Amino acid sequence: MEDWLQRVLEVAPPLAAIPAPLLVVMLGVIIATVILGFISVMAMFLIWLERKVSAHMQDRLGPMRVGGWHGWAQSIADGVKLLFKEDIIPDQADHIIFALAPMVVFASAFAAFVVIPFSPSLIVSDLNIGLLYLMAISSIVVIGIMMAGWSSNNKWALYGAIRSAAQIISYEIPAGFALLTSIMLVGSLSMQDISQAQAGGIHHWFLFNNPFSFVAFFIYYCAALAEVNRTPFDIPEAESELVAGYHTEYSGMRFAIFFLAEYANMFAVSAIATTLFLGGWNGIWPTPILPPALIFILKCLFLVFVMMWLRWTLPRLRVDQLMYMSWKVLLPFSAACVVGVGLWIMVVG
Repeated sequence: MEDWLQRVLEVAPPLAAIPAPLLVVMLGVIIATVILGFISVMAMFLIWLERKVSAHMQDRLGPMRVGGWHGWAQSIADGVKLLFKEDIIPDQADHIIFALAPMVVFASAFAAFVVIPFSPSLIVSDLNIGLLYLMAISSIVVIGIMMAGWSSNNKWALYGAIRSAAQIISYEIPAGFALLTSIMLVGSLSMQDISQAQAGGIHHWFLFNNPFSFVAFFIYYCAALAEVNRTPFDIPEAESELVAGYHTEYSGMRFAIFFLAEYANMFAVSAIATTLFLGGWNGIWPTPILPPALIFILKCLFLVFVMMWLRWTLPRLRVDQLMYMSWKVLLPFSAACVVGVGLWIMVVG
C-alpha cells in the first residue's frame, strides 16, 4: 500500500497535503467509480451487440431506431425503463436476503476487475496471488444466486438456484486445473507476470506453447461458459422449464443488476482467458501496433462474441449431460493437461 501511495504522490505532489488514510479512501472511491462506469458501459454495449449478433444470425436487423445508427441507444433506453419500473417483492419472500442477493452477485463481478491487467500500467492492484484471488472471488456468485433462489419463496427460483450452485461448483474444478497449466509455465500467480511472460509475439502465447496448454484453453473456455450460465449450459435459467430460474421473482432495477452482473462476468472470464492463454495485452507481432489496453479489450470482445455465437447455435444440454460433461470429460482431460505440462517443462524446458 505504501508503494502504491508513493507512486500516486510522485504523479500528483499536491496530494501529499492530504492525510494518508483520507487519501486512500478518496482514491478508492475514484477507482471504484471508474470500474463501475466501465462495467456499465461495457455491459450496455454487449447487450446491444448480442441483440445484433442474434438478429443477423436469424436473418433480421435487430435494434435500428433508438439512438440513430443501428439502434445504438436501445440498451440505454432499456436501462432507464428498468430504473423506473416498480420494484416488487413477494409478500412471502425474505425481504432482506431478497434485496441483498443481486448486490452480492454484482459485487463478485465488480471485485474481479481489480486484478485484471488491461496494460502494463493499467491495473488497479497487481496482487502476487491475483489468479487465486480471482478464483476465490468468483465463487461468491454461488452464494448470491442461492440467496436469490431461496429468498424468493418460489419453487422455480429455488430449482434454478440449486442447479446453478451444482453447475458452478462442478465446473470450477476443471477450470482451476486448466488455469494451473499457465501458472506452471510462469511460476507466478500474478496476472501481470503471466502477461509479461507471453511478450514477443503470437508464438509466445501460452495457447501455442505446447499441446497441453492448447487443450487447456478450450477446457477453461467451456468451463467458463458454464460458470456464467451461458448456452449450452444455461440450465439455471431454462425458460422452457423454470420460467426465468433464480431471478423469476425479480423486477425493475434488481433484475437489471442481475443482467449487468451476467455480462460483467462474461467479460471477466474472457479477460482471464485472454491473460492466461492469449498473450494478455501483448500484440500478435513483437512490436505492437495498437495500444496495449485496446489490444486486450479487442481480444476479450472476440471471446465474448464467440459466447454469443454459441448461444444462438447450440441447443441447451440436459442436467445429466451437463454433469457428465464436467465430471467425465473436462475433469479428466484437465488433470491430464496439468500432468502433461509438468512433463513438458521437465523434458523441453
